Amino acid sequence: MTSLEGTWELKYITGPKIAFDGLFPNKKPTIAFDLKGNKITGNNSCNQYFGALLMDGAKINFKDAKIGMTMMACEGNGDSVYMDTLNKIESYTITDDGKTLNFLLGNIVMMRFTHQE
Repeated sequence: MTSLEGTWELKYITGPKIAFDGLFPNKKPTIAFDLKGNKITGNNSCNQYFGALLMDGAKINFKDAKIGMTMMACEGNGDSVYMDTLNKIESYTITDDGKTLNFLLGNIVMMRFTHQE
């Protein structure tokens, strides 16, 4: 398995009835992993967020990561859909030779990200 290190951009999210580009019309959410500092940072399409990186092997936990966020007013609800889904994630896999990050609940892919160069 290749490393989580670096920045990933959201390409797919499960659940909402709204098309992906409708949820995130201006900016796609990102997540960045700092493995040395045990931190995550990112943008939920509107606000910056940051928290602790809690992982154990392939298990990952955002719900208890004490995620903080900037508080700009956002259009639509893509940002809250993103954060709510993040809180449900239990594990991850990296596929496509390290290019794709999958966040899973049970064995269902809830979110899919592409590695940013």
